[in-house]
Amino acid sequence: MFNDTVLLITGGTGSFGNAVLSRFLATNIKEIRIFSRDEKKQDDMRHKLRNEKVKYYIGDVRDYGSINKALNNVDYVFHAAALKQVPSCEFYPIQAVKTNILGTENVLNAAIVNSVKKVIVLSTDKAVYPINVMGMTKAMSEKVMVARSRNIGNDNTLLCATRYGNVMASRGSVIPLFIKQIIEEKPLTVTDPEMTRFMMSLNQAVELVLFAFNHANQGDIFVQKAPAATIEDLTIALKQLFKADNEVRVIGTRHGEKKFETLVSREELAGAEDLDDYLRLRPDSRDLNYDKYFIKGENKLSIEKDYTSHNTRRLSIEEIKALLLSLDYVKDALKEKENQ
Repeated sequence: MFNDTVLLITGGTGSFGNAVLSRFLATNIKEIRIFSRDEKKQDDMRHKLRNEKVKYYIGDVRDYGSINKALNNVDYVFHAAALKQVPSCEFYPIQAVKTNILGTENVLNAAIVNSVKKVIVLSTDKAVYPINVMGMTKAMSEKVMVARSRNIGNDNTLLCATRYGNVMASRGSVIPLFIKQIIEEKPLTVTDPEMTRFMMSLNQAVELVLFAFNHANQGDIFVQKAPAATIEDLTIALKQLFKADNEVRVIGTRHGEKKFETLVSREELAGAEDLDDYLRLRPDSRDLNYDKYFIKGENKLSIEKDYTSHNTRRLSIEEIKALLLSLDYVKDALKEKENQ
């Protein structure tokens, strides 16, 4: 699907960018552009990969000029750049606004100016009923995408988004922290044992983006149906895998954390299209001329339930272990522990 094309990934030195590179470097893709502001990570990636297909662009999505230049002759964009740490965004909300909202607008506008064919914006379950700044700004990034998609034709740049839950072992997720604490024989610091999170691998995150790439219409948001696990069960599974007996210490909920996440709201579910493993959330196609519309309630909306990490399928300990063992990060950590 990417034969002889140019793909740009914003925030490309992160976990998602690395997963995309692993997936596509061996294909006939012409070029993958890594756009980010971290020169050290770009240099590390350059020395690790040593691949002429990968080009590196220092810039910031906050700076329209830098992303506009990087998008020259680009066919497709995966927009992954974001401030994602919940506590950090709570303390520096305007920084989250600049990156997650205004940065998204810059990427979309520059993509349209450069006649990019498709842009996929990566979002998060925290954007649904957001209680923290990270979620609020990611919700706004979705709204910016949908609003921008309304006034460009279907024959021009296609804008869409994906929304997913916890990506296991990605940068900033709790799994690397727990594994580090296990190896260092320290207590596992748990905020709330009964807290639930959706569980998906980086490969599944890439698959979701590719599904959106192949099936999106203007303004669509795609969600992958995902199971969930409690944080307590996750610690049990990790301790069993690593044959560890670390103490589990409950430290209390952090700034802006939810007890559970919502992947799709009931309002969205009422109009969602079921695509087996995925859901398509269509944009509201109405305009500002409200007089054209007859307002009428729907029973479906009244009886629909949110799709949350509390009411989705709950993974067993054995299922969590199997999912963990599918992750290269976990397999490498187990080998490292065995060699100690």
